[in-house]
Amino acid sequence: MAGPAFRAAAVRVRVPATSANLGPGFDALGLALGLYDDVVVRVAESGLHIDLAGEGADTLPRDEDHLLVRSLRTAFDLLGGQPRGLEVVCANRIPHGRGLGSSSAAICAGIMAARAVTTGGEARLDDAALLELATEIEGHPDNVAACLLGGFTLAWMEGGAARAIRMTPAESIVPVVFVPAKPLLTETARGLLPRTVPHVDAAANAGRAALLVEALTRRPELLLPATEDRLHQEYRAPAMEESVALVNRLRSDGVPAVISGAGPTVLALAEGDAADKIARLAGEHWTANRLTLDGPGACVLPLTRGDADDPGDAGGASP
Repeated sequence: MAGPAFRAAAVRVRVPATSANLGPGFDALGLALGLYDDVVVRVAESGLHIDLAGEGADTLPRDEDHLLVRSLRTAFDLLGGQPRGLEVVCANRIPHGRGLGSSSAAICAGIMAARAVTTGGEARLDDAALLELATEIEGHPDNVAACLLGGFTLAWMEGGAARAIRMTPAESIVPVVFVPAKPLLTETARGLLPRTVPHVDAAANAGRAALLVEALTRRPELLLPATEDRLHQEYRAPAMEESVALVNRLRSDGVPAVISGAGPTVLALAEGDAADKIARLAGEHWTANRLTLDGPGACVLPLTRGDADDPGDAGGASP
């Protein structure tokens, strides 16, 4: 059986940062944020060349160990075969190890780029298959669902396969992220979680997670009670004491605030003009950024002149 054919032209993929959990929606809810990584991929005659700029440029590998490249390779296998060579250019704006979905962004960028450079790629790997593949690589679907679909997502596993639905957040909601200087490994944060929790806490979280769907989409005035969590944030406090303290301080001031993903970034969900005031509440150890909500999720963008050398020209907020 002959392998796939590849497009001669480069393709450009943009992927958003994401915030998972959102308080009570542990491993299920996700929100796509207006902070982006851009990737340009071109099939070459031979070899592998990676050019990195921005976040992780000094620390990420420039070989087959790069998560984006591993995701490309995995997708190419499903699409029927590997290209002769690859040229990859990355403009990274999503902070690494901060709970903003940088690994999910790399995975989604890789598999979408592989599909885009493969002739007939969408027929061989449809959107549902993309979600399943991204979940298989990442290990859980909450961040990759929000990255691929954009907006506000609810993801779950059914019969061993990843599933997700997308909802549209209320337009008045403005995310503000407080990013600390030091990263935190997701494995470290997850390792602090207990094997069991009190039934009363599980019941409370179920109710709050259900309320959060209504609050994020139609009734933002309910976001403070809707973002209350009893399942993971306090258990992870020993690994991010300052983050949990900031969450508690913001919430005591009436601001809906949560740990973003596994932390240590803090996400506040402001309404309209309150975002600028909230951003000023951070101390000197935080970089506060008012972002937008991302709508389309991961997408293939038109390749403009110079993008193959510098995909960062397209802009995007940067913390």
